[in-house]
Amino acid sequence: MKIFDISQEVFHCAVYPGDPAPKRKVLMNLSEGDVCNLTEFSMCAHNGTHVDASYHFYENGKTVDQVSLEHFIGYAYVVGQRGNITAADAMKILDQARLADERSAKRILVKGKAVVTKEAAEVFAEAGILLFGNESQTVGPEDAPEEVHLIMLGAEIVLLEGIRLGEVPEGVYFLNAAPLNLGGADGAPCRAVLIAKG
Repeated sequence: MKIFDISQEVFHCAVYPGDPAPKRKVLMNLSEGDVCNLTEFSMCAHNGTHVDASYHFYENGKTVDQVSLEHFIGYAYVVGQRGNITAADAMKILDQARLADERSAKRILVKGKAVVTKEAAEVFAEAGILLFGNESQTVGPEDAPEEVHLIMLGAEIVLLEGIRLGEVPEGVYFLNAAPLNLGGADGAPCRAVLIAKG
């Protein structure tokens, strides 16, 4: 069984411009005579590899603890893409996923420096996918992410942002991107992994 860790290490992870970076504090240390090693940390829910729930952009949206785990765990399709993802690109990606394995068309992971356009977001929303993942720290243009977030989160698509797919070949995988169970939160960090079929 081949397992790909597609998560960033938290304390050296990428951070969306303006968000606070993770911080680590050593509270106890065996080398200093303490009974154990003990770490305290603080971070933004959207640092590194993380998920967005609809509450991130919708006052009455679901918080991360209210989203069914079905969104985060199941078959997924990894596809390479660069530049702006158009509506035609989105339709092609969905068709490729369905041909590869119908189950994988519900969770799409895009490998490469790609930006979801409004038109592509509408295609994914209409298709009823459960999760969309990308390598950027945000879906949509970094300087104007709101419109794409509103479309996709409004369709109850979970956004898995900040993944790392450089070593992952295109194809079908089993994804586990279950987030921390943060009650009332708009998003949460996760340890996302892909398991190769077979």
